[in-house]
Amino acid sequence: MLYSHKTAEQKRQDLRSMLTPGAARQFPGTFTPLSAPLIQEKGFDGIYISGGVLANELGLPDVGLTTLTEVAQRAGQIARVTDLPALVDADTGFGEPMNVARTVQELENAGLAGCHIEDQFNPKRCGHLDGKNMVDVETATKRIAAAASGRRDENFLIMARTDLRAVEGLDAAIDRAKALVDSGADAIFPEAMRSVEEFAKVCEAVDVRVLANMTEFGKSELFTRDQLADAGIAMIIYPVTSQRSAMGAIERTLDTIRTDGTQQAAVEEMMTRARLYELVDYEGYNSFDTGIFNFDVPDVHTSDS
Repeated sequence: MLYSHKTAEQKRQDLRSMLTPGAARQFPGTFTPLSAPLIQEKGFDGIYISGGVLANELGLPDVGLTTLTEVAQRAGQIARVTDLPALVDADTGFGEPMNVARTVQELENAGLAGCHIEDQFNPKRCGHLDGKNMVDVETATKRIAAAASGRRDENFLIMARTDLRAVEGLDAAIDRAKALVDSGADAIFPEAMRSVEEFAKVCEAVDVRVLANMTEFGKSELFTRDQLADAGIAMIIYPVTSQRSAMGAIERTLDTIRTDGTQQAAVEEMMTRARLYELVDYEGYNSFDTGIFNFDVPDVHTSDS
């Protein structure tokens, strides 16, 4: 009820301990606190919070328009309602190296277990679109060094994302990943890999955990967990899957209302009221309220004298 049963520090420790090469831990993405308990209930390993998803929720494209405050607030709202560790997309760090250090501290304050910071220019582009502009290795490594320096909890995970594969090829992306690890990255997010073999090459090249992004309609095939585990992947994210699923269902239901004049045909596909109440723990709140406020209200007309 109200908050996770685990502290942020405990969740950061959990994230560290679960991420081992080949573990292929599954982190579905979410854009709303409401689905975080559902992800936990279904037995997943953690929560992923995409910067693109948060931008889309605000009706914006994923081009770096969201602010640190917006991302930290929403990510914190999601993290607080689950015992699972939450990894958040921090885009390019929201500014220069000093801003990056502050970003990490704000995300720590918000209860996140870790974040990733990328090596694009700002304004950035979605990792699976063409035409990305990359910063040089010095700028990229300064961002990661600043993030590591700003961290106060040693277990807060600093992940470095590189988008260099789509621009200069796999070898350049691997060289960049090594430099980012040398600058303090605890994990590597190689974006837009083209094959399982490419993921395996990254895993072999670096001595830290590696993430695989399994986003729909992107550059990477939607590989299975077993395939990615065999390649040495530690974590798999499904960043926009929940939002796309939800928006698809909303669109279909709106079409039904428009066509039929009623939502009746779509009701069977909806989450029931009882199931929704179960997710938000209505019974727990009711029991708490009854236990705390179980007293008779005095008659206001009764005189103390």
